[in-house]
Parts: sequence; C-alpha cells; structure tokens
Amino acid sequence: MAASQQSRSGSTTYPLLLIVLFMLPLFTAVAHAQTFTVLHEFTGGADGSRPGTNLVMDGRGNLYGTTAANPPNGFGGVFELTKHGSSWVLSTLYVFSGSDGTGPTTLIRGSDGNLYGTSSAGGGGGPCGGLGCGSAFRLTPPPTACKSVSCPWSLTVLHHFTGQADGGDPLGQLVERNGNLYGTTRFGGDTQDCPGEGGGCGVVYELSPSQGGWMETVLYTFHPEPDGTYPYGGVVFDPAGNLYGTTSNGGTFNNGTVFELSPSDSGWTETILYNFGINLGLHGKIPYGGLVRDSAGILYGPTNDGGSFNTGTIFSLAPMNGGWTENVLYSFDYIYGDGNPLFASLILDGSGNLYGTSPGEGGLPDPVQYFGNVFMMTPSNGGWNYINLYTFTGGADGGFPFSTPIMDSSGNLYGTTAEYGSGCFGGCGVVWEITP
Repeated sequence: MAASQQSRSGSTTYPLLLIVLFMLPLFTAVAHAQTFTVLHEFTGGADGSRPGTNLVMDGRGNLYGTTAANPPNGFGGVFELTKHGSSWVLSTLYVFSGSDGTGPTTLIRGSDGNLYGTSSAGGGGGPCGGLGCGSAFRLTPPPTACKSVSCPWSLTVLHHFTGQADGGDPLGQLVERNGNLYGTTRFGGDTQDCPGEGGGCGVVYELSPSQGGWMETVLYTFHPEPDGTYPYGGVVFDPAGNLYGTTSNGGTFNNGTVFELSPSDSGWTETILYNFGINLGLHGKIPYGGLVRDSAGILYGPTNDGGSFNTGTIFSLAPMNGGWTENVLYSFDYIYGDGNPLFASLILDGSGNLYGTSPGEGGLPDPVQYFGNVFMMTPSNGGWNYINLYTFTGGADGGFPFSTPIMDSSGNLYGTTAEYGSGCFGGCGVVWEITP
C-alpha cells in the first residue's frame, strides 16, 4: 500500500485512489510503502463490537483494548489479542454489568502490570440517566498462568463518579505517575456552573491508593469563561510535575484552551497558556484531543474545527520569551480526503514525527464517502509534511478510526476502527496494523 506525501492534504489509497488523485494538487509526491493488515474483525458476538479506545501493548507484544457493546447486556468489555504464529487470537477479559461501568472510554497498562481504565457511564447513582456518571476501574490477571483460551480477569472499581464535585463522564485518557492515576471528566465539579447534563464544567482529578482502597482528589475544578470548560482529552506531565491539557470550550473566545496545572504546598494553580478562537481563518478551535509533549517542552495536539478550511488543525504550542507561541502545522480539508481529528490525540516517535487518525467526519461530496485515515507528519525545513499512511474504505478494512494509534519498538502502528469490517452485518469494527 503506497503512502502519499503532500504539504496540503492527504490522498486516498485503496479503491478510491484514482478518484482522489484526480482531485489532488500537482505537488503530491509518493513516500515509502506501507502494509496494512486487519488483525481482528469484531462479530458482535462474544468478542463484542465498536472498539473505540486506544490499544495498549504489553512487553510480550499482546494487545489490549475495549469494546463499547458486548452481549448479553451491551455495556461493553475488555479484550486481549495474542499472536499465535501468523494469526491473532482474541479473548474477552471482562464484560461490564452496568453497576461497574458501561461504555469504557480509556485503558492503560500500569507499572504493576494491571490494566486501568474509565467508563463514561454506569457505576450507579448520580444525575446521569440512572446508569451512573462513570467509573474508574482496575483489571487484574489471574494469579496463576492461564491454561485455556479464555481466562477472565478480576475487576475492581476504584471510584464511582457522581457527577457532583468529583466530576462525571471521565473521557480523558488516564496517565500514571508514581503509582497514582490522573485524568479529566467532561462535566461535574461546581454544579452551579455550566448548565447542561449533570451541571459543572469538568474537573482534573487524581486517584491514589489509600488504606487498601483508592481515594479521589480533585486537583482543579473548571469554571465558566474566561476559564476553560468541558475537557475531553487527558493530561500530560512534564519532568517538573506540571500537568498540561485542553478544554473543548471556554476561554476568552469560548472556543477552548490549553491549560497548565502547577503543584504547590497549597494545591494546584491553573494557568491558561492559549485561548483558541482568534482568527479562525488560520487557527483552530474546539480541541477535543489531548496533548503530547516533546523533550523540548513543545506541546502538540489536534483541534476539531477552525483552520484554513474550518475542519480542524494540528497545532504546536512552544514556550518562548516567558510565554507560549501557537503555530498551525496543518489545516485539514475533507474535500481532499483529510476529514478532521475529532477526539483522537497524537503520538510522537523518537525522531520527532507525529502520528494520528482522522475518523472521516464530514466525508467527501456525494457520491464518494470518506471513512477516515491514518496519517503521519514529519518536520522538514522549518515546516511540516503531511503523509497519508492509509485511507479506510468502509469495507473489510473497517472505517471511522476514532482512537489514537500506538507504536511498537519496530515502528509498527496499531489501532482500531469503530465501525465497518466484515465481521457482522454493517461491520462491528476492526483492529488493524500498519508496518513500514
């Protein structure tokens, strides 16, 4: 599968290749070849359907992820993919019951070898439609080696979110530091602020082991603009222990912010580093995805809107002269098959290249439909090149990749699509691999 490189927009590879090449600018160039492989097609049966969160890889190369719906109740599950020879075997580790969570939204592998994650709903109680406002959980493998294909793991609920001061709807990716977990909730906090579901503008929280259980500490509660509101993405640390993240709304122009939280003896102090929404013809707005930080302290992330074509951007935010400077690295344009990044964050490799997915929101003009792509961005001569690694067709290869890809030590990329594939009627999603 040939990849394409350009300074303006991605090209489509697969059966739509000739159509999209006709639409591309003349300066499109061919880059190195990629191999795309579907590792698993979900059937909607015992393996579940609609994998939407980031994959996790352990030291043996096994992959872990979540599904949004699993029988018999449709509350979702957690799976493992293990390689056997040239094939991959899926086993379901856990199926949610509703009282422990529903709709898992994040998953990480802790330093202790356990899996940790959150669910956007379920857990019981709270002003969240009766199901609950979400949960944080830990999955622990069996104490002895598994001797069968299916070996369920044990789930422990670390915290039931109530939608009140502790937050609700924890969508942001978790991060671990010194055995503690950090994340964000989309709403909750001060419920007098930000009218809407549950009330509250969202929080940044810490979960820490305490007396045989876990204790939640709210590090920061968001308030109406000029503060940021409704964080969808997670947070990242710098070496000094400061946290960085984005809010999808709020700020000076009510189009989202990048914020920093700094610890002190008296608590955590928030600083707004950047307000999205100024000069929307050039800059982005509404950042749903989280941030990634390089060794120079530069932050990178996506926006869901704004930019030259009003379909999202990739931006950098660099510390400079005591402040922060924002640069748009790329403006998406669905007319050329880019889509926009929506909820997916970016990853950064050791050479400074960025990788991400676009789910295909918006699509191409009829009769052509766009199902998303995987892209790479490389720094070059003070600018950035956009390289389309793979474009999904909505067929057996899947469609609508909403999650951030992961990369192994050999440079192979792994991810999921939330829909399509040939595993069930209409497609229940796939797990894919791209090898350079």
